[in-house]
Amino acid sequence: MTAALARPPAASAYPCQAYSCAVTTLDALGQDAAAWDDLSSRSGDTHPFYSRHVMLAHRASGLAAPDLRVVVVRFGDRLEAVLPFRRSYDICGLGRCVSLPYLSPFITATAPLVADGPERPAILATLVAGLAAASAGRPWRWPLLSVETSLGRDLLTAMGLAGWDVGEVARFWRPVLQRRPDHAAFLAGHPHPSRLKDLRRRQRRIAEGGAVSLETETRGPGLARAVEVFLTVEAAGWKGAAGSAMACQAAHATFARAVFGAGEGPVGIRADTLRQAGTPLAVSLALVSGGTAYLLKTAYDETARAYAPGLVLEAEIVRALHVDAFADRLDSATLAGSALESLYRERDAVAEIIAVPDAGRGLISLERRLRLARFEGEARHEVRRLLRR
Repeated sequence: MTAALARPPAASAYPCQAYSCAVTTLDALGQDAAAWDDLSSRSGDTHPFYSRHVMLAHRASGLAAPDLRVVVVRFGDRLEAVLPFRRSYDICGLGRCVSLPYLSPFITATAPLVADGPERPAILATLVAGLAAASAGRPWRWPLLSVETSLGRDLLTAMGLAGWDVGEVARFWRPVLQRRPDHAAFLAGHPHPSRLKDLRRRQRRIAEGGAVSLETETRGPGLARAVEVFLTVEAAGWKGAAGSAMACQAAHATFARAVFGAGEGPVGIRADTLRQAGTPLAVSLALVSGGTAYLLKTAYDETARAYAPGLVLEAEIVRALHVDAFADRLDSATLAGSALESLYRERDAVAEIIAVPDAGRGLISLERRLRLARFEGEARHEVRRLLRR
């Protein structure tokens, strides 16, 4: 079922009257496969996590409910924007509900899926009006938003033009890598030459035990086998012992096989396996969308930890990027403190924001909401620190 939302006010800075906004469900949106895939194809460099392929993998595994709510913007029968969301009681609302973009352990970016092009400001103006209606004027707590990309800036601009109060809780810098003309150009002037030298040394040590190769799969039985190898390698390490490996939880294993299984649509899959004399030492599973490969999951054989096989694999993927040009950019899909900070040369500013529609301003000040959210983050960090002791 789809519930219509109010159109943007006539005073909007953009001519939005041609667009309509509504709330639908994940199950209903999944029935409109062609339109959803078409939007993903027109979304430029928008991430793949709210694409049909990824969201239906969440539904198939039980990680997302069929009735998960989704704000959509349309122009006639054509989809122009998609944002799955949920409501939750939250400290920044003093126990009242706030709205959040849908998040799972396997989603590392939460910008809405929005068509690219000159009409993007009008689409976002319509979307922002729909977000205010969908939350009944209550705040949005928005994690993992790339605030310095063109889409991130445009979204924040649209919120500002609509009279929203927006503040930043925290940010970190995610390693990303823009493809150079060739691998030599990537290496030239690299800010961490000692890291590159160390990785070459470790690769030579691995080669002492047998020929080292990079095996890449993108479809068919080979891809399915690579996913199973990943699940086995990850489960054999500390994550398996802790019960957090994907193979340890039925829903997560189902999700892995669904999301990293090739299917129709604009999202591509890539599995890279580093082998020593045919034995897998490390496996990387990636989603490829809009010219970017998102390296979502990596596992390595912990008996070979001294050789840093996971990082050696990452370095080989960088080499393959420049040789095969399978993408324009690599996204590490990590949180703060990634080991890839010494390998990847660019950074993506990723922030958590609180955004309050005009109708929700009077209850609690934005500054107080930000302080509460920061306090919560600091408390969680301290708990994790104590547990590691």
